Amino acid sequence: MADRADKARWTSPLRRRRGPGWAEQTPTWRAARPALIADALERASARPSGNWFVVGASRDVRPGSPCGRTVGGVEVVLWRSSSGDLRAGSGVCPHLGAPLRDSRVVCGTLVCHWHGLALDGSPFAGWQPYPAHDDGVLVWVRLDAVGGEEPSERPVVPVRPAAATGVDAVFTASGRCEPQDVVANRLDPWHGSWFHPYSFVDLTVAREPRGETDDAFVVDVSFRVAGRLVVPVRAEFTAPEPRTVVMRITEGEGATSVVETHATPLTAADAERPRTAVIEAVVAASDRRGFALARAAAPVLRPLMRRTAGRLWRDDLAYAERRWALRSTGRFPG
Repeated sequence: MADRADKARWTSPLRRRRGPGWAEQTPTWRAARPALIADALERASARPSGNWFVVGASRDVRPGSPCGRTVGGVEVVLWRSSSGDLRAGSGVCPHLGAPLRDSRVVCGTLVCHWHGLALDGSPFAGWQPYPAHDDGVLVWVRLDAVGGEEPSERPVVPVRPAAATGVDAVFTASGRCEPQDVVANRLDPWHGSWFHPYSFVDLTVAREPRGETDDAFVVDVSFRVAGRLVVPVRAEFTAPEPRTVVMRITEGEGATSVVETHATPLTAADAERPRTAVIEAVVAASDRRGFALARAAAPVLRPLMRRTAGRLWRDDLAYAERRWALRSTGRFPG
């Protein structure tokens, strides 16, 4: 009887859309006021980061193998100790400058492949470690010289669904722009159904930011599944620190799911041609009983989730790069 009751209560998350086509939708350019987006960006830029930068997925740093990244023009190497703890520090060997990302990890110790200098994560022979944090989905490093702020003990990690209840995937790409251009893209929700009609339709900004204490964009939007089949949700966009924008589903299918967009500078602040990495973590959750199957199939789902994010960022990086190109030549409107 219980199974029959469950089936009777079950409702499909899919809806059949009957709205206007792309060209018939209501223009959003008047609502997407440049000053409003600029103010939201300015507030985000003023928030403290503690000098923490996302460098990649937690899965990227595998036991027994070093992982190399560049942040703000600084080479960084990461690896795991014999107990699985995250280690990080300068990616340049202090002896003769070897790239430590190409070295080996032996019993949790990083061993330079040029002359055998061994590093266990503590300061040694001029080599300096960097504070590092593994939040279970992403890995962060603290670079005080790059960030230039008051350092903090931990990064600003957004609230996510509990680890045992969600499926996460991390997508990474890079473009010729600065972190602010990536953040500005995410703080413009109005472009969604115009620029990404293959993914979003019927987008309405239900509430704009009202200031520092109420700084969220609230959006009603339908995710396109196939043809006219969509999943309508309400989502909230916030910027908890200068290089992060979080989209959280607050109502509808997948409530509590988040998409975190982190913008990490690859080049130094004074670089003539800056490059920025977009590291996007998607953590999907659902209270549907069948979602347990999705968690079990996570290794198969992750490439599909990354592919979906990649399609969006193919367009959004073009948006961010265009914004930087106009800013850098003094041609940006406003």
